[in-house]
Amino acid sequence: MNPIKTPQDIALQTALKTDSDFGLTQAQVESNRTKFGNNTFSKTPPPTLLNELIEAFKEPMVLLLLFAALLALGINTYEFLAHGNANFLECVGIFIAIFLSIAITLTMERRSQKAFETLNAITQGNKVRLLRNGEITQILQDEVVVGDIILLESGDKIPSDCVILHAQSLLCDESSLTGESVPSLKSEANLNTPLDEIPNSVMLYRGCFITQGNAKALCIATGDNTEFGKIAAALDSKQKSTTPLQEKLKTLSGKITLFGASAAMLAFFIQIGFFIFRGEVAFSNIAQAFISSIVLIVASVPEGLPTIVAISLALNIIKMSKQNALVKKLIACETIGCVNIICSDKTGTLTQNKMSVEHCYLEQENPKATQHFLENCALNSTANLGSNDTFIGNPTECALLVYAKKLEFDYKPLRKKAEILHSFPFASQTKNMTTLARFDNQLMCYSKGSPEKILTQCKAFANLDSIKEQIKSYQVKAYRVIAFAQKEIPLNANTTKIEREKLESQMEFCGFVAIADPLREDAYEAIMECKRAGIALKILTGDNLETAKAIGNQLHLLNEHSIAIEAQVIEKLSQKELLKILPDITIIARSTPSVKMQIVNALKAQGNVVALTGDGINDAPALKHSDVGIAMGICGTEVSKEASDIILLNDSFATIVKAIEWGRGIYQNFQRFIQFQLTVNLSSVLIVLAAVVCGFTAPFSALQLLWVNLIMDGPPALTLGLEPVCKNVLDQKPTKRDSNIITRNMLVLILSSGIFIAIMCLLQYFTNFLGASEEQKGTALFTLFVIFQLFNAFNARELNNHSIFSNLLGNRLMLGTFVLTFALQVLIVEFGGSAFQTQPLEFILWCKIICVGFSVILLGEITRLFLRKNSKDIYKNNFINL
Repeated sequence: MNPIKTPQDIALQTALKTDSDFGLTQAQVESNRTKFGNNTFSKTPPPTLLNELIEAFKEPMVLLLLFAALLALGINTYEFLAHGNANFLECVGIFIAIFLSIAITLTMERRSQKAFETLNAITQGNKVRLLRNGEITQILQDEVVVGDIILLESGDKIPSDCVILHAQSLLCDESSLTGESVPSLKSEANLNTPLDEIPNSVMLYRGCFITQGNAKALCIATGDNTEFGKIAAALDSKQKSTTPLQEKLKTLSGKITLFGASAAMLAFFIQIGFFIFRGEVAFSNIAQAFISSIVLIVASVPEGLPTIVAISLALNIIKMSKQNALVKKLIACETIGCVNIICSDKTGTLTQNKMSVEHCYLEQENPKATQHFLENCALNSTANLGSNDTFIGNPTECALLVYAKKLEFDYKPLRKKAEILHSFPFASQTKNMTTLARFDNQLMCYSKGSPEKILTQCKAFANLDSIKEQIKSYQVKAYRVIAFAQKEIPLNANTTKIEREKLESQMEFCGFVAIADPLREDAYEAIMECKRAGIALKILTGDNLETAKAIGNQLHLLNEHSIAIEAQVIEKLSQKELLKILPDITIIARSTPSVKMQIVNALKAQGNVVALTGDGINDAPALKHSDVGIAMGICGTEVSKEASDIILLNDSFATIVKAIEWGRGIYQNFQRFIQFQLTVNLSSVLIVLAAVVCGFTAPFSALQLLWVNLIMDGPPALTLGLEPVCKNVLDQKPTKRDSNIITRNMLVLILSSGIFIAIMCLLQYFTNFLGASEEQKGTALFTLFVIFQLFNAFNARELNNHSIFSNLLGNRLMLGTFVLTFALQVLIVEFGGSAFQTQPLEFILWCKIICVGFSVILLGEITRLFLRKNSKDIYKNNFINL
């Protein structure tokens, strides 16, 4: 080799010392990790607190508040210099309110960021098969080191940059690195070639996928030293993505901002008009009116909405991951709640994926049937058994190895003895796997797969009909049947140009096994919950029709209207014919990726929101086209996980139902928060506008409005975004994909509550019905408005027209926040007079204010009662465009 010049050369030289049949020892692992680092990317350090503060002060609303605060400071300084009196405490209070608002925002954003970092840590769970200490084991991708011997097969994600030592029909998808959509053909490397001359055809790169075949590869670069790591270092990893719902909320926020700004400008010019009419035109009066208008804009704009949404998504996604549903894409959080059809696989999702060979039939006319069967299990396979017979690889192939072990057969020596010349991996289109192996004096071809496919590859034999009957008898009992065949190839045959069709013809039938995979205990209950939630289930399985129907009957999915059909029949139907029978199709057997795609597109064309489960490499296109792609975390390939929106960490169908429940709950929490905020916006604007139109000054001081703004965007509002999922959320119908987040019922409650609060506050402003003294009027009005909003938060919790008292104690965090905010209001009133322009209130006046404030809950109860009587459904999905 050429002289060593680069770290990559050194790494390659080190890697070449690895025994390709033994792997690294633990001492070598630690040594190489110290020399070449972990298989992780360097992270961009988080921004400093100072930088975060600078960014926070650049926000338009904060800049407006700072301008108002500085203006107030200037006015009070002028008043002090000119007249010797000024209210500097109010200025200090405004500055404190600004910094408190920024502190709350930064705290919530950091909480959100930590939650997403936790989520990212969970997603970095790609497991890698490799050789260490002579044993095949599985480790996390981050633990791979230079020199590791990595075993890869179809569907795997490549964990590091590698040189190929051995390959079988290997194709690699390198589109993420090169942009080339066509998979690249790979071959074995000549390790005597200098690093800078090694062709791409013998290299595997981190982040790419194996789309066909299998390989044994030597790791030569990890982490930042990989090609993908070099590219990642040049990219900005801090770019943020938004979901359609966040875009909708951004639009809504913009409309509210326009409404609030217009109202504030109107209030300002009306006040100026009255100043001119009364002859009270003075700089201080105009400035105070201007400050109040600016603060009104801030108080009426839900600038905390994006933060609340981000935190709610992050925290709820973490909670969902603890329920075994790992959300990879934020959009799935809002879409999963709208799903009304689930297209699910059977194996591992509805069943336990605990494969075990229960029955075995070997052809009696073949004296070497047992030998050939065991050789087929060992060589025509990429699976392995770990310690205590743990499965490493395809569960079906692992079950065969376990059964072979029961027959006192060890597959490892045979694999070392035989040379694999060609391997055609299993695919849903071919329904079989075929391998060509050379022994010392023999060349053998082995094939295994679905009985229908294997029997067509075999020579005619006497008891064929009897065999077919036996196979069907097991299939109708929900067993998965795998058939086996083999043939000997002449030793002088040209193995460099092997055609699969010729290999798989005129074979000798060996026998079959019946594999049991029992139903999950929670599958039936989960399917019943789907029906209750208005969600239809369609099973798309690769199994035989009889096996699929047996499972369907066990789950009570089939009735006189249900259609169980094979994929090949669907492929022959026209689009019109398919759409006609599609609603009644419950089971599709021998399903292929193309049929999955066809079904997903047809269902979406009918206006359905479709969730699809998948685990194979060929499922990736259908997963991407579905509204919510759901991959299997245990048995799924890395390709399917990459294409999915959600990964099931336990592969259970019940987890899908739980994810739908959470998705609906998250969506409803956004609705609760919006209902609360819009009520505050509407009532505050109406009160201020009505007062100034009638010729009075704004009823709230700038600092009082800022306190209201903290309530609207701070912890009291955040607790609504973290409301526990409603127990009856699955009793409701799925939300339509194009529906507005503000429902008709929400709009009725927003308008009724907002107008009612405004009327009651204005009555107090004009009539003083609470009986406050002249000095206490402003304080009583301010406190009444705050208490109204705190009580109205309980109204916002209930979206289903039920009484709020049925679930009053369901959100203890909110109850605690209510008590804390109320206590702060008491402190502001009793001790914050100089800054907030308040006067202490008597106990009896506090009681009156609380009783009047509670009336908004009574109004909400009456409104919901009216809506219940005028609604046919428990939760009416009538939506309006705002």
